[in-house]
Amino acid sequence: MKIGYFILNDGLREDPAVCKLLSDLEAASYEVYEVRNKNDIRPETDLVLSMGGDGTFLSAAHVVSDIGIPILGVNFGRIGFLCENRPEAVLKALMEGDFNIEYRTVLNATLKGPNARKNIGMLPYSVNEVSIHRKGASVLGIRVSVDGETLPTYWADGLIVSTSSGSTAYSLSAGGPICMPGTKVLVITPIAPHNLNVRPLVLPETSKVDIAFESREGIAVMATDNRNLEIEQDWTIHVEMAQFSLKRIRLAETGFVRALTSRLFWGEDMRNNG
Repeated sequence: MKIGYFILNDGLREDPAVCKLLSDLEAASYEVYEVRNKNDIRPETDLVLSMGGDGTFLSAAHVVSDIGIPILGVNFGRIGFLCENRPEAVLKALMEGDFNIEYRTVLNATLKGPNARKNIGMLPYSVNEVSIHRKGASVLGIRVSVDGETLPTYWADGLIVSTSSGSTAYSLSAGGPICMPGTKVLVITPIAPHNLNVRPLVLPETSKVDIAFESREGIAVMATDNRNLEIEQDWTIHVEMAQFSLKRIRLAETGFVRALTSRLFWGEDMRNNG
């Protein structure tokens, strides 16, 4: 088996747990090499290990998701929803085949409008969400249409379009619902809305979403996962499901509900203990 590994935090390269995992994999006759970008991917690579936290996982996903290589998150970060696996569990699971592959929705975001950037580099694809944020002090008037049907304008600091994977990330902190990973939906969640009668909206995964805005500054910030770009007022963000899915390896000992309870203390109640 040929395994690439992706590290974003340079300090982790000297971490004893990282060094031990890599040496154990090599001792078990796996071919192991480091991946920094798409050009580093070697032919017939079976999987890529993401070493770090969820931010590292998202960066690794941008490297491998559109070429179909599965990614396995090894947690050296803090919360670790996408990157949830303990390093000591990885080798055993790989050797015993004690894992499965989940297919996670990936969003594709493009810009339309006068002089809009047609090629936005690594920005188009996102695993968690596409979002728009105010650049200055002024509230945004955010106009959204879904499959050509216009929604009431959101007056807010921003807006998030998330996948079910991203429902436990930025969308959750803005008041969005938790969605099980296999749920085929997109979620629109306003950020700090200035009207009291708006709520997150759940859409079919196949929806096509167009987002435009107005503000006194005339600019806003568009983000796809952990990358961002300034956009102009006469541009439109078009968001739809990408033509490929992210292959995420999940070890048998892990699970979504377990991650919710252990990472976010979901359902924490003294009556549930014991």
